Amino acid sequence: MTHFFQAIFYQPIFNLLIFLYDAIPGHDLGIAIILLTIIIKLVLWPLSNGALRSQKALSDIQPKLDALKKEYEGKEKQEELAKAMMALYSKEKVSPFSSCLPVLIQLPVFIALYRALSHGLKSNGFEMLYPFVTNPGTIVPSLFGFIDLAKPNIALALLAGASQYLQAKMMVTRQQPRKTPGAKDEDMLATMNKQMLYMMPALTVVLGWKLPGGLALYWLLTNLLTVLQQKVYFRNADKGPDAAAAAASKT
Repeated sequence: MTHFFQAIFYQPIFNLLIFLYDAIPGHDLGIAIILLTIIIKLVLWPLSNGALRSQKALSDIQPKLDALKKEYEGKEKQEELAKAMMALYSKEKVSPFSSCLPVLIQLPVFIALYRALSHGLKSNGFEMLYPFVTNPGTIVPSLFGFIDLAKPNIALALLAGASQYLQAKMMVTRQQPRKTPGAKDEDMLATMNKQMLYMMPALTVVLGWKLPGGLALYWLLTNLLTVLQQKVYFRNADKGPDAAAAAASKT
């Protein structure tokens, strides 16, 4: 399993990082990380779009789910409620787990990227380079020649946290539960959304404060690209299913 992970995920990403570092005039690792993050995001764009599509579909049928919860209220009707909800999911062609699958698929990519950046920042792991990728020997872990990406960077950590808040705020606003008489879990869902809105950015800042600045830079850019993707997707989705489908087909 370890060899499979290295061959399919880690090694290609690490080689791409070093290739970009070698190719960039001045050998700026920060710019290499920016380009690598953009490339990874573009490759994963269809998966991310699938997750957004699933989240929107689940949000659209929420009033129907709330109506079912009201109809089958009571502990003795929980089994009937579960069957009715599954029937609704089947009828609407929506899977409650479909938005999680793209995230699970992306997880090994993120782990590989984390390892690649860690090795790149420490100038090691070059034995994993392909024969056609030049071994740089050592890497200067800087952005624009003056920001040391090998050390924790408070400014990048704060910016990463702010971008995480912006991303979460956008999703929470889209996913606010619609008020339906008799639906008891709306307040709980709203509370959970609010907690995640502040907990994730805070966790991002704490981790970014301790991790090398290169990883915080990756985190910041990933969040900004995700915000851009969400804006594009939801703008087309609000125009209607045809526009959303057209936008998805282009990715």
